[in-house]
Amino acid sequence: MRQIVLDTETTGLSAENGDRVIEIGCVELVARKLTGSNKHFYLNPGRDSHEDALKVHGISNEFLKDKPRFAAVADELLDYLQGAEVIIHNAPFDVSFLNKELELIGREPLMHWVAKVTDSLMMAKEMFPGKRNSLNALCDRLEVDNSGRTLHGALLDAELLADVYINLTRGQNSLMMDIGSPVQSDNDELMIDLRIFDLPVVLPSHHEMQAHEKVLAMLDKASRGKTIWRLENSGVTNNA
Repeated sequence: MRQIVLDTETTGLSAENGDRVIEIGCVELVARKLTGSNKHFYLNPGRDSHEDALKVHGISNEFLKDKPRFAAVADELLDYLQGAEVIIHNAPFDVSFLNKELELIGREPLMHWVAKVTDSLMMAKEMFPGKRNSLNALCDRLEVDNSGRTLHGALLDAELLADVYINLTRGQNSLMMDIGSPVQSDNDELMIDLRIFDLPVVLPSHHEMQAHEKVLAMLDKASRGKTIWRLENSGVTNNA
């Protein structure tokens, strides 16, 4: 499954009270590796940012005046997020803002478009209970270089969070194949029906067959003609 690490910047703290998204940054992971297929939008929110929010992200109202509205980028964003697992730090905050933006243009909420939303803040709280688990704190703890982060920025924060997430989940790579619905046996052992796999048959080459025959001949000679395949082919059974 594709994973998209996502971050937003907003005009304030409450989507329900009229605050809006001004920046969206997305970073794609496939097989836990950065693909470079990222998305980044600056948006005109139709209102000014609160003073406290400006201190956090530093994105001026003047800078956003000529940027597109959310409606203009919604299809591109949703196509990009379609079917992915979305990883967000403090997910309820960002999801509430994205859902409000989608609601205002008559679109379904975020969960309609994505496979799941993972809150990396909740993961960090479970791993490091009682400790600070802000993005900066996690970067320091997990040795992720955040020296370029003087202000919050959605794309930079998404890139940092991608590194943090990979470190948080290090060692959790699964060696299990995606097998659909495994069968549980009576003794609670996991039973896998191998009939669901379509395994390719790779035939040996002519040279491989020749090498195989040489090995068989050597074994046959060493056993003085008493190899199992010789006995079976001759109809002789071993009653020992």
